[in-house]
Amino acid sequence: MSNNKLTINQWAEEDRPREKMMQHGAAALSNAELLAILIGSGNTEDSAVELMRKVLGDYRNSLSELGKTTIDELCRYKGIGPAKAITILAASEIGRRRLEEEPLERKQIRCSKDIYDVFYPLMCDLPVEECWVLLLNQSSKIIDRICISRGGLASTQVDVRCILREALLKRAVSMVLCHNHPSGNTSPSRDDDRLTEALRRAAEVMNIRLLDHLVITDGGYYSYCDEGRI
Repeated sequence: MSNNKLTINQWAEEDRPREKMMQHGAAALSNAELLAILIGSGNTEDSAVELMRKVLGDYRNSLSELGKTTIDELCRYKGIGPAKAITILAASEIGRRRLEEEPLERKQIRCSKDIYDVFYPLMCDLPVEECWVLLLNQSSKIIDRICISRGGLASTQVDVRCILREALLKRAVSMVLCHNHPSGNTSPSRDDDRLTEALRRAAEVMNIRLLDHLVITDGGYYSYCDEGRI
């Protein structure tokens, strides 16, 4: 009698855990599918997903109960060895520690000095120019800070499209541009002016506000907003 059982690779693409996660996000996966991604493969009788469904069933379908088991107990299942058992329990421990962590307080940007305080430690000693974007939410709290480009001693090439892409991906409501002048001169160049205006206009089309553009040196900074130029 032939075995017509399908392997995960033979499933429809939208039913495969990894592909499903890429297309729909982690929240769309069941606990068994998430665990299947961790162990990678099942056994000759069960796919990784089916194996993890059986395992979870023995632990009352509770991730909490599963996390209390031991490596030896998991290794009793066909297709689960020490490496897979350790991976499962490590993931359980990460989940437990995540619950214990205090939520990180996002810094709120209220003025140019707040921006300077964020970027000065990153830029004060750089020998070349770097350009960063600070992405903010509705409350002007920091979502992320991202290095957009690195250049030579006196310039760096910045693609406005790259900045907007990052802002859209992170669902930023507003943003701040920041770059350093290794020369120590805080005065913006004509290229800085052109970049600021180009980014302001492009961001406006996407309903994203450019709040400021800072030029940072080791001894101070220049703010387009403070100077009434944004």
